[in-house]
Amino acid sequence: MADGAVTILVGTTKGAFLVAGGPDRDGWSVSGPHCGGWAINHMIADPASGTIWAGGGGDFFGAGVWRSTDGGATWTLTRLTRGMMDGYAANDASFAAMIGWTDAPLPFGDAFSQVWSLCHAHGTLYAGTKPAQLLVSTDDGQSWTEQKSLSEHASRESWNPGAAGLVLHTIVPHPSDPDTLWLGISAAGVFATEDGGATWTRRNRLSNAEISETHAHPAAPRDGDVGHCVHNMVRAAGEPDILYQQNHHGVWRSADGGRSWDDITEGLPSTFGFPIHVHPRDPATAWTIPLNGDMEGRFPPNAAAAVWRTRDSGENWQDLREGLPQTSCFFTILRQAMAGDRKTPAGVYFGTNSGSVFASRDEGETWEEVARHLPTILSIEIMERGTA
Repeated sequence: MADGAVTILVGTTKGAFLVAGGPDRDGWSVSGPHCGGWAINHMIADPASGTIWAGGGGDFFGAGVWRSTDGGATWTLTRLTRGMMDGYAANDASFAAMIGWTDAPLPFGDAFSQVWSLCHAHGTLYAGTKPAQLLVSTDDGQSWTEQKSLSEHASRESWNPGAAGLVLHTIVPHPSDPDTLWLGISAAGVFATEDGGATWTRRNRLSNAEISETHAHPAAPRDGDVGHCVHNMVRAAGEPDILYQQNHHGVWRSADGGRSWDDITEGLPSTFGFPIHVHPRDPATAWTIPLNGDMEGRFPPNAAAAVWRTRDSGENWQDLREGLPQTSCFFTILRQAMAGDRKTPAGVYFGTNSGSVFASRDEGETWEEVARHLPTILSIEIMERGTA
């Protein structure tokens, strides 16, 4: 992979895919499926080394993290928990031989079924699981330990699963302080540590601005909190304390590291959506993809796709549609299925549950479909060599 080249890392229900383009973000080609056909919930890469990690699993395989050190040509798996196949293999020697199974102990038994999120920062690899736990690796994912202070948090008994279960789906690092980390858990809200995980605080408080209407939905803001069903969360570039989140009931911004949240949904066509993405250099620019509603089908309003962008921290929103389907569009974009590169102008990318990947080379002004007919897309991340 040449310096400046862009590869879209695509996690799907049927394995990992790499959609590779050149430095000009063209000439796209697809390779895959990788990772043994596992459901891959999230993929990330280290731009310095080119190492790629893919986390996933499910009831059949159990949970694990795949790793490639050669740009996706070959992969090794670190299994973390048992799945149904272990029970089958233990009682069927021919099946065990067919899949190459050995009765080796796994580090977390059957404590969780999937890895849902990954993050690499300050030399440490993090993984979020279903049910929600935080795992930490200091050897590039070969071995893992559980962050027990989060698992044993005093609020744990009040955590409720969202529609996809109780998942730790978002891990946001501080740009310079390795002891500071934010997490998004559905449906328990935002958590933060400033002491390397020794303690965690919940950060779901509404700002002092009053909410002018009462919402009946259980995921809506109430009792002084923004709502605990956070869908995705990102940190603004160059601003350690500015966070954005798309949750089950709107888009929100925090200027104080999540200690309080302001509603910036006004101007968007709905309060419901999954992903949010921020500009790599401008903390006031963000993109999101609203859907028509929780109970209305979860597709673009009026069945016409649009990415919505703010240039002023959510004061105003603009719909960007050129190149996107404007009739009979019923796809969904899931919580981790939107990302961007660091080029100028910045590229933005998203994947759909109908298996398409859309890319913009001009910060959302225009779009093109660069891959289609993939399995259901669960996540999108960008690997760009030659960037920090």
